[in-house]
Amino acid sequence: MQIGFFFWPFNVDLTRKLAQLAEHHRYDMIGIADTPGNAMDPWVAATIVAQETQRPSVALCVTNLTSRHPAVTASATASLDLVSAGRAILGIGAGHSGTRNVGITEKTTAATLGEGVSFIKTLLTGSPAEYRGGTAHIPWVKRVPKVFVAASHPKSLREAGARADGAFINYGLGAENIRESEAIVADAMRDAGRRPDDVEVWQIAALDCHIDGEVARAKVGAMLAFLAGYVIGTKDLEKRGVPQQYREPLLELRRRYSTRPGDADIRLVRELGLYDYLSRRLSICGTPDECLTQLEAAQQAGAKRLMLTVSLAADPALTVDLFAKKVFPAIRHR
Repeated sequence: MQIGFFFWPFNVDLTRKLAQLAEHHRYDMIGIADTPGNAMDPWVAATIVAQETQRPSVALCVTNLTSRHPAVTASATASLDLVSAGRAILGIGAGHSGTRNVGITEKTTAATLGEGVSFIKTLLTGSPAEYRGGTAHIPWVKRVPKVFVAASHPKSLREAGARADGAFINYGLGAENIRESEAIVADAMRDAGRRPDDVEVWQIAALDCHIDGEVARAKVGAMLAFLAGYVIGTKDLEKRGVPQQYREPLLELRRRYSTRPGDADIRLVRELGLYDYLSRRLSICGTPDECLTQLEAAQQAGAKRLMLTVSLAADPALTVDLFAKKVFPAIRHR
């Protein structure tokens, strides 16, 4: 099993510390989220991470197509790839806090997402590419970085399978969630005439690992609200595997959660009776022993690669360190 983590770069010291831990513990990937209003600029943070590491992939996990022109994002990706000596990965998604927190109201459809990914991928080969009536060219590109799609709905999952080099899937760690989401990607790959290994699939979940399990469980609710706000969505909750008793509470959560999550979101998840369901589906949290049990369950459910957000963990650096020391050595090479 491959394991990476991503985070909101709240400050320079945290960014350096997490990069050093990723290198020391041999995490496979370290990612930086694009979440203005919550944290530092992701490209600045990714450059710090690249300079502090030599081994793990360095991912934008994830940015979007609207807060920066896709050609600018392609150029930044190629630049990061030079700084990291060929380890850059670009993750592209619909936006969420990366757009809402700066007042962007434009919606990114799955088709628009696919169009932007194809445009960026062409630019990263060093070839000219057309996008919405204009032509861009980045002739100085030295290598072709991978471009991933962040997907939490069937249409975006299909775009990942048809066009991307990889998928950050935010659908849930239950066996039915993994089976359904990866089947959609596989079907789209097959329809596009692609090979089974053309798309690298990483399943996303929240991570909070702490010696005191209650500390982790008390804090993870904020990220559960944030993830559920866009992972579960508002349509076809039955088809998305949501039991009847949680459908109306999830719609209420969707109406009230914040893209600047905090204590109010923690209380909201508890108030709506969603904590147990969301924590099982969208997180690995608790003591190291509890986290190991949940990690083993994710592996048995079919997860081969996990990308874990520690953004709102009680102590992100402690979580990354403790998880590496006490949890994934028992499972990594299975």
